Amino acid sequence: MTEIMRPGGALGNRPLHFFWIVDCSGSMIEDRIAAVNHAITTVLPSMREAAEEEADAQVLIHILKFSDSAAWITPAPVPLESFEWTNMDADQGALTSMGKAFELLAGQLTIPPMTERALPPVLVLLSDGQPTDDYKPPLEKLLNLPWGTKAVRVAIAIGKGADVGVLQEFTGNGELVLQANSPEELVKMIRWTSTIIKPVSNPPSRGIDEAAGESNVALNTASIPRSGGTAMDVW
Repeated sequence: MTEIMRPGGALGNRPLHFFWIVDCSGSMIEDRIAAVNHAITTVLPSMREAAEEEADAQVLIHILKFSDSAAWITPAPVPLESFEWTNMDADQGALTSMGKAFELLAGQLTIPPMTERALPPVLVLLSDGQPTDDYKPPLEKLLNLPWGTKAVRVAIAIGKGADVGVLQEFTGNGELVLQANSPEELVKMIRWTSTIIKPVSNPPSRGIDEAAGESNVALNTASIPRSGGTAMDVW
């Protein structure tokens, strides 16, 4: 069987960049940021298992935090198989510079550092509030980038005070804004995001030079866990 060749290498083992964008503002202090740390740590083993089943993809992890400003926790992408989560802290009294986070994210979705042969990136935004800066211009820039358009964009609203409207602007799809009202729900929702690896790694996912328009990754939205909205809610 003839191996399909593409600019930059063979079709197999294409990079799949997975981004966690985490709100570390003052309202996330203590229980909420602790729940994020616990949820991602808990989900990592199943995420690795999902990635191991997809021989055509190399999953690379990026971590971006934002509060008064925004900064990369991972200066360079880390292969999932060697990635270890380092607990994050929220900043007492800090603002929510989501626009700055979008600006840094856009810088990573250009070519370079992205490559034409990459699979659509996965962007998971976690926030419990609303932006305190002018987020619209950097978000527009992000969404107008070819890889920004093709990215699978998911947002998790942590607690009922999160600005769901802004999160929907980010995802472009109300179904992909998940509402977590307790630590248990947050684990379920972060676990669901790990399942995105499979549809992104397989057809009809294609590279940036193979299709125009929005991401053509088919997600099973029926499997998305939804908030029960019960008396057990703590946020």
